Amino acid sequence: MILQQILRLSSIFRSAVSIHLRRNIGLSAVVFNKTKELDPVQKLFLDKIREYNTKSKQAGGPVDAGPEFHKDMNESLARLQRAYGEGDLTKFPEFKFE
Repeated sequence: MILQQILRLSSIFRSAVSIHLRRNIGLSAVVFNKTKELDPVQKLFLDKIREYNTKSKQAGGPVDAGPEFHKDMNESLARLQRAYGEGDLTKFPEFKFE
């Protein structure tokens, strides 16, 4: 009788402890992922992406694009406007369904 009660209490205790440990392990994994330092290659990659983003915002377009790039882009846009009509070709088209 006492052995059965001990086994029952141990199984209840074991399930409570396992639930508690699973919750703590899951929570600590999230905290660990947020606080751990990035791999040096990942950090360099992210730094370069952020640097390019700031440069492109300052330049208002592609970074380090020379005058021949802008000339080619303007010629391509003019050719597309002649082929497909007027409108701003740098914007996504707006569709209106009735």
